[in-house]
Amino acid sequence: MMMLGGTPSEVNPNSLWLSSRGMWSSYLIGVLLLHLVLLSFPFLSVAWVWTLTNVAHNATMFMILHLVKGTPWESADQGKVRYLTHWEQIDNGVQFTATRKFLTVVPIVLFFLASFYTKYDRMHFLVNFSSLIIVLLPKLPQFHMVRLFGINQY
Repeated sequence: MMMLGGTPSEVNPNSLWLSSRGMWSSYLIGVLLLHLVLLSFPFLSVAWVWTLTNVAHNATMFMILHLVKGTPWESADQGKVRYLTHWEQIDNGVQFTATRKFLTVVPIVLFFLASFYTKYDRMHFLVNFSSLIIVLLPKLPQFHMVRLFGINQY
């Protein structure tokens, strides 16, 4: 904790909001709403809706957590985290915290649900599995602050 203007505050606001009260339930409700909106399209089968829910969730979370760098708010760290992705900033880089576990388990559960509701169809499985791998690999501790092939280096 750091004193800013006489009030205690987090050095990096990115570390705080994902752990705040009600955020996990809001996140799950958002995924459920996405799924319900996709279900409302009459030309989409249940299998395609689950696959689209999974892929849309994973693509969005990949962009938010693993591509975007810096902080959206002015932080008191004087630019120390401007080269870190949002995932690397969560809980100040500490691995295996409750927030990180939650954000790792949700794509896995969505993958299992999508696989079940698509009746393990080969095409849907490959799409869902590829999406899962793309979103899970950057979450591994071995990839903390690693930029493969120079992607997202600057």
